[in-house]
Amino acid sequence: MVKVKGETVKLGKPRDFPTYGWDNEYGQRMVEVPDFEASKYMVSNGDFWQFVAAGGYSTQNYWSEDGWNWRKFRNMKWPFFWVQDGPQGSMQFKLRTIFEEIDMQWSWPVDVNYHEAKAYCAWKSEQDGRQGTEAYRVITEAEHHLIRHPEARPEKMVAVRDDPALRLGGMDFPTGASANANLAFASQSPVDAMPASPTGHHDAMGNAWEWTEDHFNPLENFEVHYTYDDFSTPCFDGRHHMIMGGSFASKSDNGASGFCRFHFRPHFLQHSGFRLVSSNSPAPARHLEQLNMQGEATADAAVSTSAAGTGAAVAGHAGYETQRLVDQYLGLHFPASGANEVDPILSHPNAPEHALRFPQRVAQLLLEVLGVDFSQAFIDAAERMRKGEAIRFKIPLEGGLEAEVTAQHEANVDAAARERVRFQTGDACRLKDQTAELGTFDGAVLANLLCRLPDPVACLDGLAALIRPNGAVVIVTPFSWLEDFTPKSKWLGGYEENGEAVHSKDQLQKLMEARGFTKLSQQKLPLVIREHQRKYQYIVPEATVWRR
Repeated sequence: MVKVKGETVKLGKPRDFPTYGWDNEYGQRMVEVPDFEASKYMVSNGDFWQFVAAGGYSTQNYWSEDGWNWRKFRNMKWPFFWVQDGPQGSMQFKLRTIFEEIDMQWSWPVDVNYHEAKAYCAWKSEQDGRQGTEAYRVITEAEHHLIRHPEARPEKMVAVRDDPALRLGGMDFPTGASANANLAFASQSPVDAMPASPTGHHDAMGNAWEWTEDHFNPLENFEVHYTYDDFSTPCFDGRHHMIMGGSFASKSDNGASGFCRFHFRPHFLQHSGFRLVSSNSPAPARHLEQLNMQGEATADAAVSTSAAGTGAAVAGHAGYETQRLVDQYLGLHFPASGANEVDPILSHPNAPEHALRFPQRVAQLLLEVLGVDFSQAFIDAAERMRKGEAIRFKIPLEGGLEAEVTAQHEANVDAAARERVRFQTGDACRLKDQTAELGTFDGAVLANLLCRLPDPVACLDGLAALIRPNGAVVIVTPFSWLEDFTPKSKWLGGYEENGEAVHSKDQLQKLMEARGFTKLSQQKLPLVIREHQRKYQYIVPEATVWRR
């Protein structure tokens, strides 16, 4: 693994760049990429053989539900292009190439689909003892740009002469662009054959496509092109992942160009592989809600990371970094700023009249209050509010119509109370590891958090270390379990076991009592999330109070 220093990455192809491009390449996005580490080489056939030999294709825990269903349906026991070459169980293989079967090339990149790549990441994470955000995953689009040779980064390409795909023939690619592309060899090559980039990584471009954690998504100011209006938009559906870098067969803008943004279903076959990536921060990926044909990130948007020991795609962070989501949650917590029209639908006896009273009272009564969130965008908004700044944000009205409103503190929140509050990013699944940094507390509020975590039990484990004796914990959750966020094996409830229904609130009580907490009370605590002026999500979470 080679460490890479994070920086701001610019995505998107200039509209005046004088070459052909697919519509999804145009637009722009600036992405703040945290420090990360990525394997020097793509995972080779030899590396992947260890996973196969260890029973990876028969161990369900390493696979997402979709991945396991695909594996069973296809009865896959090893990668598709491997051909058994020996007695059953001998683990001897040949390699199927374009024209013939040849001796296995153990040093070539393994060609697998996204499901297989994620299963390997989960297995390797287990082998190396990596958990949480530090578990292995595949790369993101923005991270991929950082490990490339400089000439393959879009911000370096301002003229045709700057794009290797347009100035080099196939035979010139290995020396002129340090990549096996444009049919330079008409086959893959060893993962260490091409020169490393300045970050120390090989094959960021060419040899084999790389699977990414990102769903195929539109850049800001994306526009459908009238001559091929169905090329990209049907695939902004949360069901296609991006592949980057091109393969040995990629030519010009069909993969060999640094501007290229391609998409594939996670079960599709291609000359595509992956490299291992890990970081202490959430992955800067972009996910879309499934079947959202407008390609907009929603409240259920998430980043894929590898859940320790499961290989499932689980909740993360990048979807919550969008301004749209910040605006939506400002509207949730500051309803007086633009969502008063929800009053007629709030007939529940415990409906909240004002979402601000609790945090304001906490800030006024306690000596110190710390707010922790995975999202830097949410922390930034909270910090601006703490300083007394009025935040202008937009709420959707109808279609593309929006209204601009203001969120600000009420007059009774004085400066002294605001000084007792601080905010910082943190990982709720690693509370045990963060007590030295965060400290210990007399109380904690987990608001609509548990069912959006990759490992909710890990969060509960951390509470015993975080909360002082006699301290209180308030847990508010609707138990809206989704495999997009939490692998099914990690759900507290919402399933049947031995023919009996397992309910989340019962399991939560058992888990909390086993960790030394006593339940003091419980009640329904409704909330409303505004989608537009005629549509709201009305949610009735379960609120429980516990004392350690």
